[in-house]
Amino acid sequence: MAEDHAHVQEFFAARAAGWDRKFPDDGPAYAAAVAELGPAHGSTVLDAGCGTGRALPALRDAVGSRGTVIGVDLTPEMLAEATRAGRDRYAALLRADVSRLPLRPACLDVVFGAGLISHLPQPARDLRELARVTRPGGRLALFHPIGRAALAARHGRRLTDDDLRAEPRLGPLLASAGWRLDSYADEDERYLAVAVREG
Repeated sequence: MAEDHAHVQEFFAARAAGWDRKFPDDGPAYAAAVAELGPAHGSTVLDAGCGTGRALPALRDAVGSRGTVIGVDLTPEMLAEATRAGRDRYAALLRADVSRLPLRPACLDVVFGAGLISHLPQPARDLRELARVTRPGGRLALFHPIGRAALAARHGRRLTDDDLRAEPRLGPLLASAGWRLDSYADEDERYLAVAVREG
């Protein structure tokens, strides 16, 4: 398990400094996903694996000054980039592992995870931990600014049936972790799967 986490941390640490420059046009896609998710004004939201914090301004706008926004990432270099970009003014930033969050049970209304699921060392366990900290009826949004086919093409790969983000795999995986898949969109210009925390 530690080796898996070390690999994820090493991957993102090496890319943190140039991350936002590499994907300069993704901001509107993040904002649109948060708008579609529609966190309530005054609610408590977590950006799980927040990276450089590109979703944090939109999350803060959605919940307003009375809401709470928390950004969690495993990689200190990513959190440093978020701070350098000024995104720490939108959220409390914490260095933490998604598999062991320093949060009390059922304290969140919404979890937002951009590019998260493919980097979870143990997806079922980690999704259970996200369920633990989310109230019944709360929501989880798994997002990517481009869809599965476009992402595979970007990396010179073909889509495969074993992709955890594919709807036939994702639904049962979420169900095993206490979530019910509520909506699913996998288009060239976005990927957004929204699940509801079961009671």
